[in-house]
Amino acid sequence: MDPKKAFEKIIGYESVKQELLRVCDLLNNTAKYAALGVTMPGGLLLSGDPGLGKTTMAKCFIKASGLKAFVCRKTKSNGEFVNDIKDAFDRAASTAPAIVFLDDMDKFSNNDEDHSDAEELVTVQSCIDEVRGKGVFVIATVNDTRKLPKSLLRAGRFDMRIEIEPPKGDEAKRIISYYLSKKRFVADVDVDLIGNLLDGYSCADLETVVNEAGVYAGYAGKSMIDTDDIIRACMRIIFEAPASTYPHSERTLAMIACHEAGHAVVAEILEPGSVNIISASNYDSNCGGVTSVSTDRDYFQSIECMENRVTMLMAGKAATEMSFGMLDTGASADIKRAMDIVRRFVTKYGQAGYFCADRYTDDGAFQSNFIDISVNMTLTRLYERARRILAENREFLDALADAVKNSPYIIAPEIQKIKAERRAQSAA
Repeated sequence: MDPKKAFEKIIGYESVKQELLRVCDLLNNTAKYAALGVTMPGGLLLSGDPGLGKTTMAKCFIKASGLKAFVCRKTKSNGEFVNDIKDAFDRAASTAPAIVFLDDMDKFSNNDEDHSDAEELVTVQSCIDEVRGKGVFVIATVNDTRKLPKSLLRAGRFDMRIEIEPPKGDEAKRIISYYLSKKRFVADVDVDLIGNLLDGYSCADLETVVNEAGVYAGYAGKSMIDTDDIIRACMRIIFEAPASTYPHSERTLAMIACHEAGHAVVAEILEPGSVNIISASNYDSNCGGVTSVSTDRDYFQSIECMENRVTMLMAGKAATEMSFGMLDTGASADIKRAMDIVRRFVTKYGQAGYFCADRYTDDGAFQSNFIDISVNMTLTRLYERARRILAENREFLDALADAVKNSPYIIAPEIQKIKAERRAQSAA
């Protein structure tokens, strides 16, 4: 069998598949590598958040290798499971070359990262050492490497480690298109919009959203899934903003719409084309509203990116207070996020001339005050920046807030149309 065919069910993740195919080639052609003096690595660790397809990738790897595999997945109490681990390694050694697959290895023990010397993990470690040089290859999946002892992760035990990241950009869109291909959907479903909404979420999230959209369509008596169904599913699953049976009062709805429009206007001015969707209407009061922004720029990569991000966060508060002349009491989560971002720049990156690594020295009180003052000054400055941008684009803000108030959601094409009609001004 062509090893590449074993990975056909995995959409995207081309670089990961190439890494896995390289290891498969080593297992399948040991003589070729032995001539180069290469020995079989001890093991391969696939790590990453739940729902990214690590187990599927490991199974595809086993299929591509053509080797017999012995799977360890915790389904028994501790004492019995330790025996299962030993048995899997013993059986693999007796039928070598073979693979031992340790699925969800960080779940082998119930202990946390401060007690990573659990018997199950110690057993894995000793078993890997015992089969070294006996033709046994170990592949494992983990969600949280912090729950594993460093001695288990070192070279010689797991020589290869691949971090599985959530799908982004075109990769996310390809995965969504794949899941949609399994459903009946209308031809004009906006995959680009949905891909931007789900950018950075797990494959499991993407699959669940598409399936949930089918539930909405079926309940409404539709013959096909449309974009509205998918957006409703995104609202519930991704943004945790399910439709509410207790809609906001007219004034509250207007304030939430203005708040969300403030975020969107500043985002569009600072990073044009970045806003995917805005919503305020008929959603659970615990959520408030939703503004989804996509950007290729990591806001921790530079001062400029950080300041743009924090300005966007402060813009909801600024818009509400400009328009209604009263304190925005719904901005606490935005303020906390903005404060955490700025604090990181002050304490870790040396912004504002703060270079002390230990804030718990004799003058710790002074250091703490310095940090708080620096963070507050930055937040105040960027709040005023948000107000200035909004004042310069007041027509855009008012028109967008009005549209958000009167519709369950506003998506990117509508946002761009309003922006063009109101002649939004770029930031100076």
